[in-house]
Amino acid sequence: MIVEPRVRGFLCVTSHPDGCARNVQEQIAYIKSKPEIDGPKRVLIIGASAGYGLAARIFSAFGASAATIGVFFEKAGTDKKTASAGWYNSAEFHRQATISGVYAKSINGDAFSKVIKERTIEVIKSDLGQVDLVVYSLAAPRREHPVTGLIHQSVLKPIGKDICMLGLDVQKGRLQKSQILAANDKEISDTVSVMGGEDWMLWMQALQEANVLATGIKTTAFTYIGEKITWDIYWHGTIGVAKRDLDLKALAIRKRLQAIGGDARVSVLKAVVTQASAAIPIMPLYLSILFREMKRNGTHEGCIEQIYRLFKECLYKDSPRIDNSGRLRVDNLEMQPQIQNAVSRSWSIAKDENLDDLADLPGYRDEFLKIFGFNFRGVDYNRSVEIQVPIEKLI
Repeated sequence: MIVEPRVRGFLCVTSHPDGCARNVQEQIAYIKSKPEIDGPKRVLIIGASAGYGLAARIFSAFGASAATIGVFFEKAGTDKKTASAGWYNSAEFHRQATISGVYAKSINGDAFSKVIKERTIEVIKSDLGQVDLVVYSLAAPRREHPVTGLIHQSVLKPIGKDICMLGLDVQKGRLQKSQILAANDKEISDTVSVMGGEDWMLWMQALQEANVLATGIKTTAFTYIGEKITWDIYWHGTIGVAKRDLDLKALAIRKRLQAIGGDARVSVLKAVVTQASAAIPIMPLYLSILFREMKRNGTHEGCIEQIYRLFKECLYKDSPRIDNSGRLRVDNLEMQPQIQNAVSRSWSIAKDENLDDLADLPGYRDEFLKIFGFNFRGVDYNRSVEIQVPIEKLI
């Protein structure tokens, strides 16, 4: 069929197989243009099909010649409905890995579940023996707890007070204010259950008990902190509580891995357009203003550029950039005072009338649509395409 973008709120309900393939190809080309890093050789990526997780898999395979096992939860296409973007991304990743002769297998299912953990361990044992890097990049709105069976739903809410938040209607290019009620105790605990560090810790415990973690194992989970503009809904809100739980679990995992010379770190990455960030009310406006300032400053980065610097400057460097809480920091360019001061000034005077001068709305829209495979140069979007695309070596 001919596939067109159909946007509903912060989601696009269609995705383009050729555009998603081009997305992967461009990221691979970027990594191949950079010097290869002496990095990991056997990598497990939990949440490997889009955004930072996909970029980490691409870097590992094509920047470090590593064998990769990816875990994700994506939907295949039907005769009438496109697959999810992550499905098409993974299909192209596997195609490119086969061409390059790089080992890759993927497991499609609920990464929170005990079944998927056990299946992943079986593949590691049979194919790789052990892994020397585990990347945790899972972003999900809900979680069925593997022990209690309870369903936990995350929320994007402030804590302790209701807030009126300035946001952006991306499609209309207009500012909008929304009233967001404070979270109750259950909503806070549910959000921590979904987005905190418990599942990362359960993964690492299961992998270590199965003896599939190599001596000197490294593991990292991705997070975002941001600056004061976003803190009411982010760092001081329900997500922030979950992310602070991630910090605590990193300490516990690090202590546990000491016996095999391992290390566990939270990696703080810059704000980018992802399906997860698009759902946070304040982020489209913040990102649009941030993009304008960072592009003017020559420091704008997407997922693949961030991940390359994470591996080069932090994960596989003898003297990594670490903050006082022990986190690896790759958001240093976003957090530059001149960038944040400029963003704050623009935010304080933003109106519908001057929004085009203060924010990069076309840039935000472009990156949003590219998540789903649209707006890539060289892709014929008027051509009918096959939407039922298989993924090689999918378990």
